[in-house]
Amino acid sequence: MASAPEDEVLHRTENGVSWITLNRPEAMNAVTPAQRERVIALLAGASADPAVRAVVLTATGKGFCAGADLRGATGTGTAPGPGNSPGPGPAGDRVAGDVARMIRLGAQRLITAVLDCEKPVVAAVNGTAAGIGAHLALACDLVIAAEGARFIEVFVRRGLVPDGGGAYLLPRLLGPQKAKELMFFGDAVPAAEAERLGLVNRVVPAEELQAVAREWAERLAQGPTRALALTKQLVNASLDGDRAAALAAEATAQEINMTTADANEGVASFVERRTPKYLGR
Repeated sequence: MASAPEDEVLHRTENGVSWITLNRPEAMNAVTPAQRERVIALLAGASADPAVRAVVLTATGKGFCAGADLRGATGTGTAPGPGNSPGPGPAGDRVAGDVARMIRLGAQRLITAVLDCEKPVVAAVNGTAAGIGAHLALACDLVIAAEGARFIEVFVRRGLVPDGGGAYLLPRLLGPQKAKELMFFGDAVPAAEAERLGLVNRVVPAEELQAVAREWAERLAQGPTRALALTKQLVNASLDGDRAAALAAEATAQEINMTTADANEGVASFVERRTPKYLGR
């Protein structure tokens, strides 16, 4: 698969924050397979790099991500539906297993890369987030949205089943009844309503979005990075298992965390009545 041109996924690291920016504003940042692979690689790199302690995922122009790029063909691995779903082409060109494989290796890998990133990921949603674009935002740990942003479960409008983890993410954020409403009707959810429902942590004027995202991410980057990673894992897994499994995972996470320098610093700073200085180790 061809790699995405560097100007289609902008990247920089500042003050411990990895900024990943989708940059195809003329296409409302509909994501191509090459962009998808680049984002996945950057998230994996953020996990592995001790100098990166938080991530911001954002976009340029009026759209955050309008879904998957519709121009590609399934034979090249491009997802021609809102997420990675098959387009209206002849079913005879596919064999059983092709679609499931495309979903698994495409949209699901992208969403999983966000969920599994070992650093906290902040979505700065500058505009419309539709289909896989909505799920990309909602998979992030914290979501800040510009006032004009919208979230759209667009799949039903195309006669498709939500993919890219939508039926996993939304019930956990909203409960099953509201998740079904959004997925059954495909209505646009304005930022203010998304905040009221709990899809979004905070709504800000568009001109303040980048500054607020920077403030949050840099605050996270000053935190105890390994403790945040373990906390993220615990919360993400909390709805998938029973109480005993959750409590066992919690105890194990705390055991692991107490081997870190930041945990020792946190305890020492409390005893010494001073502000802790975390190094992310």
